[in-house]
Amino acid sequence: MEVGTITAILDTTLAIVFTWVGYKTADILWKYTPYSYPNARIKAMEARLFSDQKFSELAESKTLNNFVMNLEDTDYKPYLSNIEVYSAEKIDRALDNALADMYTLMIKILPKRSNGFFKLLLQEWDVRNLAAAVKAKIMGDVARDYIVELGTMVDKIKAIAETKTLEEILVILEGTEYEDVYQKLLLNEINLEEFETELYRIHYKKLMSYAQSRKGEEKKIIEEFLKLKIDKINVMTILRAKLHRMSAEKIRPMIIEGGSLNQRIIDTLLNVEDLSMALAELDSTRYSQVLRESREALESGDLSALDKSFEKFIQEKIGEMTRFYPLSVAVPINYILLKEHEVKKLKAIAKLIEDKIKPESIKALIGEAL
Repeated sequence: MEVGTITAILDTTLAIVFTWVGYKTADILWKYTPYSYPNARIKAMEARLFSDQKFSELAESKTLNNFVMNLEDTDYKPYLSNIEVYSAEKIDRALDNALADMYTLMIKILPKRSNGFFKLLLQEWDVRNLAAAVKAKIMGDVARDYIVELGTMVDKIKAIAETKTLEEILVILEGTEYEDVYQKLLLNEINLEEFETELYRIHYKKLMSYAQSRKGEEKKIIEEFLKLKIDKINVMTILRAKLHRMSAEKIRPMIIEGGSLNQRIIDTLLNVEDLSMALAELDSTRYSQVLRESREALESGDLSALDKSFEKFIQEKIGEMTRFYPLSVAVPINYILLKEHEVKKLKAIAKLIEDKIKPESIKALIGEAL
């Protein structure tokens, strides 16, 4: 073989190798570099989350004044400092503002290719608030007591809470994606439970569509997170329905598509006779651990323990993903879950202090129930 031919082959081989190396390097940079700064910042924020000891100290506050004073060296200070007369409700609002700013920060610091997901996540508060406000109005309760000032349509939700008639709500929702489903509720084409399901169906359809538009690790992480959330909603819906002896035909319209539980399991759960049989079927799924942690409460018909166990399971699974994918969207998702849980605990402690519950009892409640 001539020297020129050998040289040409070597040049071609080297060109292919360098092209491949360049492609892989670019792929790695595209995947990981955009998350280097935001995830380092989020990890620093995560280090400031409260320990069990801090919650124990807060439980010892005895008064709301002391409770707020014990938060002066934390990130919550700016949100609590403007409260003149302390009440659990005002503290709730301040903590909601802290959460809202946390979402805003996530959207600001995360790469453009993933911050859209967090904008969509924020809309889940719109769904929660709208469902709660409409239910309160229909039941004759004070709607503003059931809404949280979080989400992308807070002003509309507040306006809904102040309406005098159900028809006024339709005017407020005009032009939104929730207009049609609310109109069906007004026309009695669907009931309250189906209305809430439709709201979540719209929301998770958008989230899943977003997940499917991603690629690689981002797609895998976001899809897994959403499947866990959808499974939780569906399982809780089915078990509540079984507790009230509802038929499969009535439960089926309340199931949201897109979870990890396959159709055979869903159909089996829908058609079993009672709660105990549904639990037995779930015991063979990935959620057997969730059931074990709340078995005693479930046997007495208390589903709140299962709800909390499910939340813990989801957080643990996302936490595992942060270890496998430290420079990924898993880190901000995990932080949001941890921060929301922290705020939930703080709200609970403030309310218990206001109700003059003893510190020992507060510690037991926040340690076991939340």
